Amino acid sequence: MAVEAPARAGTRTPGRGRLRHRLAERGVDRVLLLLLPAVLVVGLLFLYPMLYGVGLSLQPKNGGGPFGNYADFFRDPYQRGTIGKTLKLALPAALINVGASVPIAYRLRGAFRGRRVLTALLVLPVTLGTVLVADGLLRYLGPKGWFNRVLLDLGVVDEPVRLVYNYWGVLFSLLITGFPFAFLLVLAYMSGIDPTLERAAATLGAGPWQRMRRIVLPLLAPGLATTFVLAFVLAFSVFPSANLVGEPAGETRVMAIAAYQAAFEKYDYSMASTIAVLMGVFELLVIAATLLLRGRLYTGPATGGKGS
Repeated sequence: MAVEAPARAGTRTPGRGRLRHRLAERGVDRVLLLLLPAVLVVGLLFLYPMLYGVGLSLQPKNGGGPFGNYADFFRDPYQRGTIGKTLKLALPAALINVGASVPIAYRLRGAFRGRRVLTALLVLPVTLGTVLVADGLLRYLGPKGWFNRVLLDLGVVDEPVRLVYNYWGVLFSLLITGFPFAFLLVLAYMSGIDPTLERAAATLGAGPWQRMRRIVLPLLAPGLATTFVLAFVLAFSVFPSANLVGEPAGETRVMAIAAYQAAFEKYDYSMASTIAVLMGVFELLVIAATLLLRGRLYTGPATGGKGS
């Protein structure tokens, strides 16, 4: 009776080959090992601090159980009010920045003389920084700034208009610093829309507004949702502007200021972590609502229309 020779070392069994082939079809291969450094960085710089903060928020300094800080936060009107004040600043700032970016990006996506210079001027405020923008607002929109001096000299007003050290000062700062970021993203998405689609619609008699409403905006919807989410997160964490050109003890006492005061004035790091966790929760709620609305209004691919 013939005896089968044992399989030599190093030979691949059919079962292992089939398994490797199936994993490769799903994108699971040795190339994924290249992601290991990135996964470690994300884990060390994001996941661990986040989990540590969540755990710290469940250890109230004054007792009351693991959710004592959350209960204290929502029971205190002064603390609870920071939620509405933050949303009142972040949502309009994100909407205005994204809304203003669309018509400007639509006009600048084509090639014409001076396009690069104009684009550079629109993006320039992103290089100024929050502190420099706040200083400029105080000098130009302050009670003794040129804006109020002009109004007073013309007799338009009898006393300076208060545009800083309140809600409007912070909103102006968020618009100046956030618009370049939103504009660049919208311009990138807008440039990806195939212009032949609009030319084809024009040959069929569609006017500029019809082309914008039926072609550009639907294809731009995924990009607008992404831009709004990023602009909202950027504005939601407002801190320097709320201190420098706002009223940090009043109408611009946002959640970031409340977290700072809890950590570095009251030395209650547990409550500060609680406020930080709540900031993340409210940001996720707005992001989820935005993505849900995008899914209702746009059912195409997530990348929108791309030109060839």
